[in-house]
Amino acid sequence: MSRSLYGTARAVHQADPAWPVLAALFPPLPGARQIFDVAIDLVQTSCGFGVPYFDFAGDRPDLRIWTEKKGEEGVRRYWRERNAVSIDGIETGIADKNRS
Repeated sequence: MSRSLYGTARAVHQADPAWPVLAALFPPLPGARQIFDVAIDLVQTSCGFGVPYFDFAGDRPDLRIWTEKKGEEGVRRYWRERNAVSIDGIETGIADKNRS
């Protein structure tokens, strides 16, 4: 059986007062820049006959390796240079929303 989730979400960044509480729920991850706080309003089930099985094989090490090589200031510079605008042209303010 497969499930679809419906609800709302908000992005919590390092400068947000809720960051310390939410971040404490996860293992530390270098380069983390947001946590999505999701409120589920509806869970809908379906037969899932056409949905393939996917098994969790583990976390990818790529982000940790990349951020450790760049260092904290290198990551912030990357955010300013490469993540300032979303793919649909909206300014993200990502560097300002996260602590240095």
